[in-house]
Amino acid sequence: MSEKHYWFPVRPARNGWGWGLPVAWQGWVVYLAFFALLIGGMIVISAYGIIPTLAFAGCWGGAFTAVVIWKGEPQRMRDDSSL
Repeated sequence: MSEKHYWFPVRPARNGWGWGLPVAWQGWVVYLAFFALLIGGMIVISAYGIIPTLAFAGCWGGAFTAVVIWKGEPQRMRDDSSL
């Protein structure tokens, strides 16, 4: 059986909950695409007002979060008592 290759590692317990920077080129492509589309789209959509701009940013943020959860290392309970 092949080992799963994650694009985003789990952050160390001392740094809180979440994922760290990408460890695979695919993760970096996701980061670059997200920020390019977010900034470019917000510049274009900002002409229509604040509500569409915030909705656009929220949708892209949700899509980015979904990709990180899908391709990132699973979160697990950690004992932070040693900190």
